Parts: sequence; structure tokens; C-alpha cells
Amino acid sequence: MTRHSSYGKSSKSAKKRNVLKRFERVDILRRLGRWKDGENTKVTGLPKTPVSA
Repeated sequence: MTRHSSYGKSSKSAKKRNVLKRFERVDILRRLGRWKDGENTKVTGLPKTPVSA
């Protein structure tokens, strides 16, 4: 019995995601110098960030 092609391959999990979670976006903003821990307390409405940063 063979697997159906819609199940995908195991390498699919290694694919790069184009949507980041909030904590990932905050980490990127920290690296870019656009997030300060004491000042920024709002985690909604975060600015857009480059995915590859």
C-alpha cells in the first residue's frame, strides 16, 4: 500500500515559514534595535518585520 501524495514528504517540516509568531517578531525587533524591553509593553499591532532578519 502506498501513501497518497497529499500527505507530503518528511522534508516539508523543514520548509521556511513566512508567518512569525509574536515572540519571534519581538526577537527580530530587538535585533533591529526597534524594541526596548522597558518601554514597549504592547504586543498587539506590532510593526512588520522582514522574515529573513
